[in-house]
Amino acid sequence: MSLAAEIEAGAERVGSSARSSREWVLEAVREGYLVHYGEPRAFESMDADLRLLAGDTLYAIGLARLAAAGDLEAVAELADLISACAQAESEGRPTDELWDASARRLARANPAE
Repeated sequence: MSLAAEIEAGAERVGSSARSSREWVLEAVREGYLVHYGEPRAFESMDADLRLLAGDTLYAIGLARLAAAGDLEAVAELADLISACAQAESEGRPTDELWDASARRLARANPAE
């Protein structure tokens, strides 16, 4: 299986229970975050360098999917979340509240769907 196919399959696994595009993307971006900073759910057996590439790809897949659907509000929310989490990680601060707040905002109805 190619790396791209493996990343796409992993994204589908972590987002399989999603009820909306936003929820699927949030799960894909969360997996990208976990690949970079925690314990990934779908890429634990992948080489460490390839996992980082997979994490970046998951961020990109998620944001591209939202952009293609015209959901720029969600793109902005997740871009801000990715940035805020990177900042918090660099400062040794927890990120759970950041994720929870973004999930609540994204749970609102998607105007693009």
